[in-house]
Amino acid sequence: MKYLILGAGPAGLSFANRIFERSKECSFLVLEAEREAGGLCKSKEIDGSPLDIGGGHFLDTRRPNVNEFLFNFLPENEWNTFDRNSMICIKGKMINHPFEANIWQLDVTEQVEYLKSIAMAGCNTGQSAPALFTDWIYWKLGDKIANDYMIPYNQKVFGENLNQLGTYWLEKLPNVSFEETILSCLTRKAYGTEPGHSRFLYPKKYGYGEVWNRMAQNIKDYIEYGKVIKSIDFDKRMVTTSDGDSYAADVIISTIPWMEFEQMKGIPENIKKGIDQLRYSSIQIEYKDENISSDAQWIYYPNLELDYHRILVRKNFCPNSRGYWTETNLNRVGSVHGMQNSFSNKYAYPLNTINKPEIVNRLLTWARSKSVFGLGRWGEWSHYNSDVVVELGINLADKLTM
Repeated sequence: MKYLILGAGPAGLSFANRIFERSKECSFLVLEAEREAGGLCKSKEIDGSPLDIGGGHFLDTRRPNVNEFLFNFLPENEWNTFDRNSMICIKGKMINHPFEANIWQLDVTEQVEYLKSIAMAGCNTGQSAPALFTDWIYWKLGDKIANDYMIPYNQKVFGENLNQLGTYWLEKLPNVSFEETILSCLTRKAYGTEPGHSRFLYPKKYGYGEVWNRMAQNIKDYIEYGKVIKSIDFDKRMVTTSDGDSYAADVIISTIPWMEFEQMKGIPENIKKGIDQLRYSSIQIEYKDENISSDAQWIYYPNLELDYHRILVRKNFCPNSRGYWTETNLNRVGSVHGMQNSFSNKYAYPLNTINKPEIVNRLLTWARSKSVFGLGRWGEWSHYNSDVVVELGINLADKLTM
């Protein structure tokens, strides 16, 4: 075939559907390990309403071309639009995210303590930005926000050893200057750049997985399910599955984690060693049926005494629903509960370790020379949101079919 696509998550489905849209005569095939499409964005009906079993996923409105593409499958009138309302629980008190733009929501005495700490942060006293993650957080936000929120929260999400992470990706954090923080306290409103998903879409009647289900249905004759990839031969552009089937193509699009290939024929040893150094975190999603009195769609919990780091308040984005679900790093779960309403995800977040950019750039550059393209969160080993992944899939399809 012309294109062999590994994985039927948002990246693989977007690429495949764009190929199909541009030329229905083009030969392609999608191989998916699971029995249904969607990857981390799958949904199930729990307690009479949808629950996203890979964590909280929403469609950002900032990429109109992505929305227009997805509306071909789940029309615009089947989505609700929301203004983001996310909160942080700090020592039992709720304030809006981002923290440094909403200190004004705390008591005046607490505001003063946070402002004093921010004023002494390295970025405000002329110090150079440090290279280690933990040091960078203190340098950017000051001791108090670091200790009360950013350090414990990131430990819960990514693990105890935060200094394995680089600082190159922290520019994606909301940027609120010290002056803007002071203004927010004086005027009692938030200043600074808006965080991601400041406005977002979520299906009216379904979970987020519905759009991917419909994309899969659109190319149902081009997807094979239950195909676990075991090996790849870069020179022959061929993969073999756990049931012994082999597939070859002119071009391979891989959206799956690179370490899932048990054998990689033809790969240089230094690139293989780089793959072995890539790291990721795993999460467990668990549904709780009690209602929470909050208008927030999701709430962050840095408190280390709680195992979960975030909850999604379902009723605030999913009509006629109740309850909430938690997100917890699997390393913080005493045991996998095995409950009916608990879902484990081995691959949740690719970690931005210090040497990751060099490893991934070397891997992807070499793989492209063999007509094997990494795509999406796992193919490119980057913490992309789904809207970014869709755009990447569309753009790669357009580039390869010009």
